[in-house]
Amino acid sequence: MQDTVEESIANHSLEVAKAIVQDFDIEAYENFLLKQEKNEHYWKIRRDLNAIREKIGALYVYTLAIDNPAISKTMIVGASGNFKIGDSCTVPEKYVEQAYYQNAPYVTEEILDPKYGSYLSVGVPIHNGSGQVIGYLGIDISAESISAIEETVMENNVMNFLINIIFILTIIVCFLLLQRWYQKKVSKEVGNTEDTYQAELKTLIASVSSLKHDYANHMQVLHGLLQIGKTNRALEYVTSLTNEIQMIEKLQLNVDHSGLAILLQTKKLATENYQIDMDLSISSNGFNQIKSIDLIKILSNLIDNAIDATLELPEEHRKIQINCHADETKYIFKVVNTCSSLVDNKVIFNQGFSTKAVEDGKIRGQGLFIVKEIVNSYNGTISLNSTAEQEVTAIVEIPIKGRDFTFKV
Repeated sequence: MQDTVEESIANHSLEVAKAIVQDFDIEAYENFLLKQEKNEHYWKIRRDLNAIREKIGALYVYTLAIDNPAISKTMIVGASGNFKIGDSCTVPEKYVEQAYYQNAPYVTEEILDPKYGSYLSVGVPIHNGSGQVIGYLGIDISAESISAIEETVMENNVMNFLINIIFILTIIVCFLLLQRWYQKKVSKEVGNTEDTYQAELKTLIASVSSLKHDYANHMQVLHGLLQIGKTNRALEYVTSLTNEIQMIEKLQLNVDHSGLAILLQTKKLATENYQIDMDLSISSNGFNQIKSIDLIKILSNLIDNAIDATLELPEEHRKIQINCHADETKYIFKVVNTCSSLVDNKVIFNQGFSTKAVEDGKIRGQGLFIVKEIVNSYNGTISLNSTAEQEVTAIVEIPIKGRDFTFKV
């Protein structure tokens, strides 16, 4: 602020000096320069300069002769006192050199003078009618005047400083709070992602363990048949196993979304172990405008609910249909399953509500509530309806808004 004030004062004084030169009595000054004595021209110019000094509050207003690149000389000083014509001036040599060679205005830094005190000086050339430089007009501003202005400016800006400090501190606090909130949100998202994928991994491991156990039994049966010489029976048994292997190979899905493909393969394997007929219809779409973790949560919960519902039925009635499609405006995810009872669409999405029996250590009624919360975050819709044919249909619609949440799994 002090530097700005000093620079402003210097620039203002320079403009004042230029304005004074515009109205300067050139003819009188040229007549004075012919004899350089305290004649009528000298006193006229001195009175004019003194009036200007008093008006602008300067320390001194004066004319200079710069006829060499080292030392300038005062000619007429607009102030009371005994000033000699041609006294050496305290303008630093580098500014004298600049004025001598370039005929350009100058602005000095603060000058420390034992006789006149500390001051800042500016100077502009005086041109005659032919455009020749016949001298310089100088203005000195005392350091006390500059300090007084600086103090006034500082006092007037204390409130602005305080407001700026409070504003900056508020921004810093908000940034730290926002950063902390974001870190918590990221940690929560990571935790939810781990929980979701760990649950699916456990399901996959359980399915693989079940297959391993079944094949161990199959090997024992084959070994027994071959030991007792029942080769024909053994061949028939191997043929049935071959059909089952072909069925497992059909689990390979051509789905663009890798996370969705893994989820559906896991669920498909689980339904095979539960003797549930699962039919899949997946459109060729990356589903990139919904976060992978959200997509997995939605379908995982819907499919798990469908599996639980179908397990209450005899094996021949256990059926699940899964449809994942997209058009230009929305994603549509539909899960249809057979069931043994109708559902109440008004309470099924409430947190804690469940149609399953209460078990020790298990929290029920969270799945559909989580799904609804995720769907609402995308301004989507979810519905769950049952029919008299013992069939439940869950439909989730997510509008497409141009966002891209592509996450590789």
